[in-house]
Amino acid sequence: MKKLKDLWLSLLARSMLTEHLFIITIAVIIGLATGFITVAVHKLIHGTSQLVFANGGDFLGNVSQLSTGMKIFIATIFIMPLFPILAALKKKNKYKIARNTLLLLYLLGLLFIILTGNATPTVGKNFSFLREVKSSPWYILILVPALGGTLVGYLINYYAQEAKGSGIPEVMQSIILKNGVIRPIVAFIKSITTIITIGTGGSVGREGPVIQIGATIGSAIGQKLGVSGVRMKTLVGCGAAAGIAAAFNAPIAGAFFALEVLLQNFTFNMLSPIVISSVISTVISHSYIGNFATFTVPKHQFSNHSELFLYALLAVLTALAGFLFLKALYTIEDFFDQRVKLNSRVKPFVGGAIIGAMGFFFPEVMGTGYETITAALNGNAVWSMALALVFVKILATSLTLGSGGSGGVFAPSLFMGAMVGAFFGGVLNTLFPGQFSNPGSFALVAMGGVVAATTQAPISSIMIVFELTNDYQIILPLMITCILSTIIFKTLSRESIFTLKLVKRNIVLKDGADINIMKSIYVKEIYTSSFETIGRNWNFDQIVTTILTGKAPYFPVVDSQKKVRGIISIHDIKEHLYDRNILKDLLIAEDIANTEVITVDPETDCKTAMSLMAKKNLDGLPVIDQTSDKIIGMIWRKDILDAYNKEIDRRDLAASFSSKITMKNIDPEVHFMEGVSMTEIPIPKIFIGKSIRELNIRAKYGVEIILIRHNTSQGSKIKAIPDANYVFSYTDSIVIAGEMGKINCMKSI
Repeated sequence: MKKLKDLWLSLLARSMLTEHLFIITIAVIIGLATGFITVAVHKLIHGTSQLVFANGGDFLGNVSQLSTGMKIFIATIFIMPLFPILAALKKKNKYKIARNTLLLLYLLGLLFIILTGNATPTVGKNFSFLREVKSSPWYILILVPALGGTLVGYLINYYAQEAKGSGIPEVMQSIILKNGVIRPIVAFIKSITTIITIGTGGSVGREGPVIQIGATIGSAIGQKLGVSGVRMKTLVGCGAAAGIAAAFNAPIAGAFFALEVLLQNFTFNMLSPIVISSVISTVISHSYIGNFATFTVPKHQFSNHSELFLYALLAVLTALAGFLFLKALYTIEDFFDQRVKLNSRVKPFVGGAIIGAMGFFFPEVMGTGYETITAALNGNAVWSMALALVFVKILATSLTLGSGGSGGVFAPSLFMGAMVGAFFGGVLNTLFPGQFSNPGSFALVAMGGVVAATTQAPISSIMIVFELTNDYQIILPLMITCILSTIIFKTLSRESIFTLKLVKRNIVLKDGADINIMKSIYVKEIYTSSFETIGRNWNFDQIVTTILTGKAPYFPVVDSQKKVRGIISIHDIKEHLYDRNILKDLLIAEDIANTEVITVDPETDCKTAMSLMAKKNLDGLPVIDQTSDKIIGMIWRKDILDAYNKEIDRRDLAASFSSKITMKNIDPEVHFMEGVSMTEIPIPKIFIGKSIRELNIRAKYGVEIILIRHNTSQGSKIKAIPDANYVFSYTDSIVIAGEMGKINCMKSI
């Protein structure tokens, strides 16, 4: 790993590339890799479907028609059960050999699939997934998804738990908590489990998984090159954008999704490499799958602008469908996690069997459902059947993912939207023949509406549907429906289908900023010990004088032992000011004070403090010593916000600075603001063996730790944005920023 990193840095230095151009170069590589893997996954899904469902489920007959690449893929799957046996026997060397052999086999299979075309060339010429499912015997429909679920459950639980579900929440979690670091094996396992789940009839899509696969590729390359946290996130975004671009043949939508949903950042430094990666991946998809829209639809004419009102009504239906999907998905997932007392490897078997039974009556809900969507877009769906399929698809997808399957929610959302639109348009055209657009137009627009609602990403949804169909005529109603659907859904649920999973894991996003940053700042770091108090027995005249001459909005009322008995603000005395002379000896502080006082202690994090202030609409809280219950200071809302903004700036500076350190040695001291500098110093001896939180460096010494350089015999490791629990060792050096006088004090410790 270090040799690879040194090689890249040497090439970078020789080529005189700027850091930004270096990242763009890596983005090209990520786009190429993700594009090729997405193409292979696409073909292997079709190959697996043909293998298990073609010719009435004649598995043995279909095996003889497999391509070389498909045979290698099947061999890879059959080798995988050897891993736990080798691990149990503690044959470490054989385990490593088997792992490397498995990876080489898999990559070789992908290469053959990409270069030779269809995975099952003879069967695949006129293969229709929906037709073959309809003609398959009932036992095939039940057995195939059940066995597929069993295999998926085994792979996920043994190799990579992150591969369960759509994968997008896991990517978001890695960006929030780990600066985009994802285990490389996730791409390997996610691709296999997605191929098996969809190929055997699971009611999910491939778009979400290829986002996770692409993000993992970007993360793996970033880890090998040792890039900074900010750059790592950019590379993860490059992979995600490349995945969705290749899957949907939609480069603009891919770039917007990565920026709008995953990174929530539209800065140029992130935008340019993500767009490049998205374009490169789409070029690969065009070369091996074809340059055409995913869905073939007739040209829609939108000439009657009064129909926009109908599309606004359609937005209500799509938002409701999206909300029902959200609730059903997480209700069923919770049911399997908490109520179904089976091994987690067996649960997907149960889910798969139920999906197969549903497929016997509603074969349209198995797989991605693209054939049914195409029929709806062309106006060939019966509205009553379309309405039924909305609910059946919600149940089928929820069972597939809730029981432990692997797949995305994009295709199911598109399916539900198409059915909602077909139902809405069908009813209108039945009641008022020839007066409105055909049902296909409503189906097309509703696809975007459901995706926008569930993902809470209206811009990406508009671009996805537009690029899926290449139909510009529908853009106005599409924009109206997507925006209104997003707004309506937001009134029903604060979280999207992705962020709700994060909330369940106690990871919270708010207004595009990670409020977990607020949790990393503690009251003890920023509270002020300079404050004014009012004695509990002070008369009214003393109280008024103190409040009018004081600078704070709130004044704690304390007893002789400095314990808080209440709090007074100017609002508590203003109605009595006209009677000041009369009341000056009649009222005392205890008579006026609000005795329901909310307090915090120094170990309280600032997120909690802000929440407590918000409950009572306060601007400050007393800080109480945990042992003596005495007041030791005040924490103000303004100070928390200042510290929050400062921490964000520090993290940005740390990430930028660490990438520069990675590429060259830094200057001994950098002056980047008047009176403020940044420098690297050896770790002071009194810091060794103590944590950052224990030392409370920010509060005691007035400097910020930008990053830590951990020096070993193998080289240096940069820790940008160090954790508060990090314990210093004698080999560390720290980069600090602050006023020059305080930095000089640190140097003298």
